[in-house]
This record gives sequence, structure tokens and C-alpha cells, in this order.
Amino acid sequence: MTKTLYLLRHAKSGWDDPVARDFDRPLNKRGEKAARTIGQWMASNGVTFEHVIASPAVRVIETLDGVWAGYGRKMEPTWERRIYLASSATVLDVLREVDDAHDIIMVVGHCPAVEDLVFDLVPDDGSSPLRDEVEIKYPTAALAQLEIPIDHWADIGKPVAHLKRFVRPRDLDSSLGPDAE
Repeated sequence: MTKTLYLLRHAKSGWDDPVARDFDRPLNKRGEKAARTIGQWMASNGVTFEHVIASPAVRVIETLDGVWAGYGRKMEPTWERRIYLASSATVLDVLREVDDAHDIIMVVGHCPAVEDLVFDLVPDDGSSPLRDEVEIKYPTAALAQLEIPIDHWADIGKPVAHLKRFVRPRDLDSSLGPDAE
């Protein structure tokens, strides 16, 4: 059996927004566009999932709103406070609690946890050029797809996953790249 894990980093947030807490920081215009763009890519590339677990931070909520707008379908995520600014070890703990009835899930959160999960789960043996791309940078609104040869989410943690896809907003629209500002 194989489980599929999608890791979505929240879209670009507005650092110049005068919020009192980091948790409340919203997306900026580029982030809104990137979230919709990733959602459209997901729809046109047949990305499906059965369950979504997400940080309840404002920038994640707004990212999902944009993704759903582009995807054309909304899902109600499980809001998991432990994912907010978590380590990859904490996110692994959350994943180990997932019901095995869900074979395809998406986690929406923050760096460094989403990036570190790729490093924790995909072997560093030179066989994955996509892993090398993640090492360069896991930008905002990027989506990774991991195929993990496990039967139970409780068994997740060993570096046995295959990084099947790594899609960055700039791959889909050059105006969303780092040099576009």
C-alpha cells in the first residue's frame, strides 16, 4: 500500500501589514494570486485528496481560500494548532494520528516544517532531482507530492518516500517568481 502526502506551504504574506501577532498576518496580493494559481494547477493536473490538515494561522486560511477558488472545490480542513510554526517532528506526530481510511492527505503549513518533512521522508541518495530543488528553496505556495510506501500513517517517519512532484508558483507564472517584484 502507498499513502500520498501533499505538503503545501502558505502563500506569500504581507510583512508590511500592521498586525499585532504573526499568527494574524494576511496574504499580500502576490500571495493571493499564487494560491489561486496553485489551485488551478491542482485541478488541471488531477490532484485529489481525501483530507486536509492545516495550521489555523490567517495566512494559511487565506491560502486555502485562494486554492479552493482556483481548484473549484472547497474542503473543510481539520485546523491543527500544532502545525503553526511547528518542527517537522511535530507535524510527523500529527500525521501519525491520521485515520488510515485516508490514503491521500494534504498538510498546509509553514517553513521550515514542510521543507524539513521532505528532507526527513525522501532519501538523500542523489536519486531525486526534485529533492535537490527543495534544498535550494521551498518558496511560498509551493506544493510537494510524496508517495510513501506505508500501510498506516502511524508508520510514517523513515526516509523511504518518493518525491513525485514539486511545483512552485513561478513554474506556472513567471510574475510569481522572486525576480518579478
